[in-house]
Amino acid sequence: MGMFTMRKPRGFHHTYIYVDERKEKLEKIRENAKRDLGMLPEEEKKFSPEDIRGKFVERTTHLKKRKESGRKPMHFGVALFLILILLYIWYAITNGII
Repeated sequence: MGMFTMRKPRGFHHTYIYVDERKEKLEKIRENAKRDLGMLPEEEKKFSPEDIRGKFVERTTHLKKRKESGRKPMHFGVALFLILILLYIWYAITNGII
């Protein structure tokens, strides 16, 4: 053991005791085949991020008004330009140029 060497932590690997992945895959394949043949009813739709996209904007009045009017938030370039103008005015006032 050197003074400046760090021991690597022991790796972690957990094997499931009561799960047979091969059996689950085969069961899923069988179920999908039965659905394709029409022997089982269609599967319910699972969660999709597309279902909730835009819901926050719909529920807040100020964001909804901004979206309807088409206004955009202030761009980075505009903010940077305003800061530069204020810095120039501050420089001019402190050095007596104005």
